[in-house]
Amino acid sequence: FVFMGLWENRRIELLFFLLFLLCYLAVLVGNSLILLTIIYSHLIEQPMYYFLCHLSFMDLSYTSTVVPRLIRDLAAARKIISYNECMAQLFTAHLLAGVEVFILVSMALDRYVAIVKPLHYMTIMSRKRCDMLVVIAWTVGFWHSIALLLMVLSLPFCGPNHINHYLCDVKPLLKLVCKDIHVVSILVIANAGMVVLAIFLVLVASYILILCNLRTRSSSGRRKALSTCSSHVMVVVLFFVPCIYIYVLPAGSNNNDKEISVFYTVIAPMMNPLIYTLRNTEMKRAMYKF
Repeated sequence: FVFMGLWENRRIELLFFLLFLLCYLAVLVGNSLILLTIIYSHLIEQPMYYFLCHLSFMDLSYTSTVVPRLIRDLAAARKIISYNECMAQLFTAHLLAGVEVFILVSMALDRYVAIVKPLHYMTIMSRKRCDMLVVIAWTVGFWHSIALLLMVLSLPFCGPNHINHYLCDVKPLLKLVCKDIHVVSILVIANAGMVVLAIFLVLVASYILILCNLRTRSSSGRRKALSTCSSHVMVVVLFFVPCIYIYVLPAGSNNNDKEISVFYTVIAPMMNPLIYTLRNTEMKRAMYKF
């Protein structure tokens, strides 16, 4: 396959090369700092930071499956990727994105239990249960990505081999298939779009319940809970809204997938460290000691 001119104009591509290189360095530094700070401090014992550690690892891994090739392609005249490499990128990207989605769900569950059932928090969110939630996230992410991969592998590709994107994703690949993709497009929407939309609505509902519960708390407790939850809400919105926009629409639609996907492949992983550290005194203190 050949990636089409990523942003058409060569000068613009070189400008984006520098921009994405700086963004990738920010992702590496920010998430690595959070990861190491939590691992080498007492914060790893707390469920919220335990999940945050896994989220930072997912951001590092997911961005590293997409952005290095994007940076290389922006500097190259021809942007070629082999069929096997394309399928590997498709599988890995959806695996890591699927795991990240369920890590965010686990973080929402942690905040819900901490605020709604504070006296039972340590019993409900024990380390064994947290480990189980991480294993479930990897299991669900694997089955989601393997289902998409097997579906794409069974499709016949013919004619133009130019992908109008900067990564091998299922929707731009479906445009190269030489048969009717109506049924396959519906399966992709069911596998990715509807699942992401349903999870997003569940997360929104959980935060509505949290807000309702906070009305009975003291003003200081309300401020602390809102500060923690608002950080998580920002991360959820930054990741889920672009995903919903891309995967709920059918494959044949002419939407701005290439531009919108930058939000969850580059911007969200880059912003997560800032969102979770600038609004978190405990995290800033631990990072300063580290």
